[in-house]
Formats: sequence, C-alpha cells, structure tokens
Amino acid sequence: MKNAEVAKRRDDAVSRGVGMTTQIYADRALNAEVWDIEGNRYIDFAAGIAVVNTGHCHPKIMAAVAEQMGRFTHTCHQVLPYENYIRLAERLNEKVPGGWKKKTIFATTGAEAVENAVKIARIATGRNAVVAFGGAFHGRTFMGMTLTGKVEPYKKGFGAMMPDVFHVPFPQDVHGISTAQALEGITKLFKADVDPARVAAIILEPVQGEGGFYPAPTDLVKAIRKLCDDHGIVMIADEVQTGFARTGTLFAMEAHGVAADLTCMAKGLGGGLPISAVTGRADLMDASQPGGLGGTYAGNPLGVAAANAVLDVIEEEDLCARANELGSRLKQKLEALRATTPEIMDIRGPGFMVAVEFGEPGSKEPDAGFTGRVRVEALKRGLILLTCGVYGNVIRFLAPLTIPEAHFAEAMGILEEAVAAARQG
Repeated sequence: MKNAEVAKRRDDAVSRGVGMTTQIYADRALNAEVWDIEGNRYIDFAAGIAVVNTGHCHPKIMAAVAEQMGRFTHTCHQVLPYENYIRLAERLNEKVPGGWKKKTIFATTGAEAVENAVKIARIATGRNAVVAFGGAFHGRTFMGMTLTGKVEPYKKGFGAMMPDVFHVPFPQDVHGISTAQALEGITKLFKADVDPARVAAIILEPVQGEGGFYPAPTDLVKAIRKLCDDHGIVMIADEVQTGFARTGTLFAMEAHGVAADLTCMAKGLGGGLPISAVTGRADLMDASQPGGLGGTYAGNPLGVAAANAVLDVIEEEDLCARANELGSRLKQKLEALRATTPEIMDIRGPGFMVAVEFGEPGSKEPDAGFTGRVRVEALKRGLILLTCGVYGNVIRFLAPLTIPEAHFAEAMGILEEAVAAARQG
C-alpha cells in the first residue's frame, strides 16, 4: 500500500470534518518512533496529542491490557462492576491535588470529563452559568465547544452555542495580556453580564493546550481560587492535556499550591486507550442522584487496566523528573536558535509541555506561514510536529516522556535543520 492510495480512499469514505495534520498512515509504533505503511520511519513529537506520554506500546501497559483482555473486555460497570475500576479511583483520589476527601467517576473522552464536571457543578450548586477563558479548548461536544475560546474550526457553522457560558481574557505576556487584565475581565463580567451568585463554575486549563501552550500564572490561579471561595463557585481544572507527568508534576495544578474542586483528566491517563475521569470533592461528586453520571463505556476495563499501569510506569521510571530534564534541554536548543531565527517571539511551558511561538521579525504579528513551513520541513526529515494557537503560529512539542536519548538528540538536529530551511523559504 501507498500513503497516497489510502489517502484517496479516505477522501471517498471519511467526512472531511475530521481534520488531518499529515497524510502519513501509521503501520506500527514503538516508544517515540512510528513507521508508516510504506516503511518510512518518523520520530513522534505529537504522541497522539499528549496521549502516549509513556510511549507507544510500553511493554508494561501492553501486558496489563492483554491480561485484562483475557478475562473480559466489557460488562458495563453500572451492570457488573469490577475491582480495578475501584482501585484506579482510589489511586486518583489520593494523587489529585486537594486535601479533602475525594471521589472519582470515569468516562471515555476528555470532552465527556468536561461535560460531567459541568453537570456536577450545576447540580451541586443549583446554578447554571459557567465562566471559561479565551483561547481555551475543552472539547467538540456542544458544551465543550461552547466553553472553547476559539471559533475556527471548532464553532464555525454549528449554530447557537449553549446558554449561560461566558468568556474572559487569558493572560498572554507575549501579546500584552496580563493577569490583572484577565481578572479585570472577570470583574467586568460580574458587573455587566452575570451575577456571581448564578455562576456554577469557573473552568481553566493550567496550561492552555490548543490555545497555544500559555501557562496560567500562579497569581491568576490563586485569584481564581479565592473568587470561587468568596462566591461559592466550583473551580474546575481541565488537566486533560496537562496531566500525567507532562508538565513535570503528575498534575500541573501542583505547581500553584492550590487545588481545584474538580479535576478533569483523559489523554495520558490511558496510555493510548480511551478513558477519562473527573476527580473532586466528595460532597460535590455525590450531589447527583444514582444514574445521573456514567455511561455504557465509561471506565472500560481495558482502559482501566492501562491507566493503572500508566500510574505504575510514571512512578517507576520517574517520568516527572524526566519531563523536566527533557523540557529544559529542548528550551536550551530553542534559545540557541534565537540567534539565527528572529521569527522566534517566545519559548514557554513547564516540564516537557514546551512551545515556541513565531512572529514576523521586528513585530509581534503572528506568522502562521513560517510556523507551517517549520512543521512541513520537519516532517520531510522524519520529525512529526504539531501546531496550535488561535493564530496557528505556535509549535508544541509533545514527545513521549520515555523517548530514548538517541532519538531525542536526532529530533533536535532535525528541528534545527527544519527552522533553517523554513527561513530560506
């Protein structure tokens, strides 16, 4: 088979609404390497969008899934429950930030986790309104895309969004938006548009993912925590992309010294299998009547087995420390490129959740064209990169935390060549 042949079949068979970053059709993968159906080999700095933090086909995770597959693949936990679901909930209750008693539910996708967190906040508070941030990404379901602070492609053409959702600015130093301005946006919102006594939740990503890898400043996170405490609002941390060692701690919120009331998880939790979770204060998590939460595939046994193995691997291989080490070295490489690359506007991100933002030299105008050329030149040389940001001018680096030294060094060489080639036009 050839990639081009399969691509034509895809065009004929699959909705164009499913976007494509590359026309590479994967055949097999191992740790940070992927081989396509033509036998071409690539270094994967996408990791399925921060899903395989533990690498493709980690042997411990594969063994755990195979062992579970030999027992059963599905019973529906609400019909015939299973012990490893409860064990995973116990582990997350212990590991998610927050000193209070916690409980957990499982779902299948990050969007489902966000939807359930909003449901929990609403039933626990008896309120409807939700506040989110510009540039945020919370999923493609109707509540998820309503909360998302980016119109194209996520909201464009899909009609009216869900009611009682409000957006405020998110701090972006490189674009002149400060924490004070973000907080002033909330103050104005509460004065002009919605009574804080009607607000059920404020939701934020500790590091905006699709929005451009902008880290939430600690003073913002602490101010949001105080606002929520003052007004009886539920604070929701969307850790779907930041969770599970990516930022150098198991959860990104650990860096801020405060805890959200509810934490949404997915992506890296399952190490490649679909599973998501909401963990939070027990009083909030118990607000729903039985049957109000859950789902047919929620907490699928294979995903649960994978997630328990993921937690083991993160601890045994000290992947939080590894994330900090790799991220530091990547930033050093990017800083070294500044001398010959005036298009670099900013380098940022905690742990190994690092991004570089490009703009037109001498200005702060986003340069999506240059960013796209870097991605394409890297792909030609066998390195898979992803772009992000409201203006499409950010490259995000999401390699597995388990990437071997030789492959990391090779990727850094390709990155340098790709940036140089992009500058040549």
